[in-house]
Amino acid sequence: MILDFITNVLALLLTLGILVTIHEFGHFWVARRCGVKVLKFSIGFGKAVKSWTGKDGVEYVIAPIPLGGYVKMLGQEDTTISDSSALPASQHHLSFAFKPLWQRMAIVAAGPLANFLLAFFIFWLVNLGWGITGIAPVVSNVIEGSVAEVAGLRAGDEILAVDGEKTNIWRDVTLQLLARMGESGTIALTVSRDGASATRDISIPINAWLGQQAEPNPVPDLGIVQFDLPYTVSETGAIQIELPAIIGEVIAGGRAELGGLQVADQVVSVNDIPVRGWSHWVNVIQSSPELALDVVVKRSGNETALVLRPARAVRDDGAEIGLIGAAVQQSSMLDLLPAESIRSVNYNFFTAVPPALQETWNKSVFVLDSVKKMVVGLISVKNINGPITIAQVAGETVSYGLEVYLGFLALLSISLGVLNLLPIPVLDGGHLLYYLIEAVIRRPVPEKIQAFGLQLGLLLISGIMVLAVYNDVNRLL
Repeated sequence: MILDFITNVLALLLTLGILVTIHEFGHFWVARRCGVKVLKFSIGFGKAVKSWTGKDGVEYVIAPIPLGGYVKMLGQEDTTISDSSALPASQHHLSFAFKPLWQRMAIVAAGPLANFLLAFFIFWLVNLGWGITGIAPVVSNVIEGSVAEVAGLRAGDEILAVDGEKTNIWRDVTLQLLARMGESGTIALTVSRDGASATRDISIPINAWLGQQAEPNPVPDLGIVQFDLPYTVSETGAIQIELPAIIGEVIAGGRAELGGLQVADQVVSVNDIPVRGWSHWVNVIQSSPELALDVVVKRSGNETALVLRPARAVRDDGAEIGLIGAAVQQSSMLDLLPAESIRSVNYNFFTAVPPALQETWNKSVFVLDSVKKMVVGLISVKNINGPITIAQVAGETVSYGLEVYLGFLALLSISLGVLNLLPIPVLDGGHLLYYLIEAVIRRPVPEKIQAFGLQLGLLLISGIMVLAVYNDVNRLL
């Protein structure tokens, strides 16, 4: 747990550090191109941990609170040229307030734009280095009585498109379905069977679909079993794929080690009852404290008989459970499924560009649409995540490898870019709104209105941050 905590914290600091630095560098770079004198470049808030003055005269600061940063420019705090009268005439050409409106807008918009460019570069890099690999969207099974089964979807159908958008792998299906969260109407699937050229259309009715779910999982919610692996269906209809009961770690001195269990052993049966998967195995162990279990494992192609006696432990709720000190072998779906179900596309330096642009655009639209749905109440505000959840996900993606972490970083960068463009005072989008009004009325927005907007924006952003942390804490409890 301590190692996980340290990993999560370091992953959070790395992730926010990259995103904030890129965002603020966008403001910094364009400001310098426009001839504005930059006074300070800060990554983080609070008292400086380290600061130095560069040869360019800019004070560079690293502060301890990594939830943002800022670029301080000469004249930036002034709302009108008349407010800058204290500046000597010799410095007017260096002041943000004296710059033409289009340059001020460009400087403000550069931060979010830098986040979009970072996401595009990451997607391009992933396409170039790894290509796109996924699992063909062939339906393994359909739960009897589910909305998908009633609509006519059957095992063996391949989902070719969702709402007219082509789907090559299951990830594409999931993203297209998530775009319909909170909506009512029908989801249109185009499917075929066994690679046949003939297709058929299926319409699945939805009503405020997934709107109140904090962790939506759209494919299983429709009753679709994606993978040809053992699974269970809960009382609520949730589909749980069973990971193979393969041992990935054995704790020194634990009952697993004492009983002869080894890393890479696959549990075949317990007391002559076949083990369906890892969760089944865990349930058997937890329900058998201090009971001798006859276990058969597959080791190097041969079956080996063991006797394990789970140690007695007490959960927080007072219930007694069995523990043996072993962990599952981490496996991706790509490792568990047959090779013929895997699809891969490779790119070169140039062909990696179009899909990277498309993915950046699609995810930007998805984030903006999700924000709109939260505002109008179509989906739950429980989906707003705070630093605790971001730290957990960052830590998990780091453990899965560089490719997965980069994808998470790109999505977070897009989210930061979109959210900063919202027309909320305090954010870049709020400043852009004031400049657009200035362009129309030919004078700056009155200072009183800007001051009121600042207070309103601070209140709104503070409320969102409190809600995000509240959601994080609720997920932990």
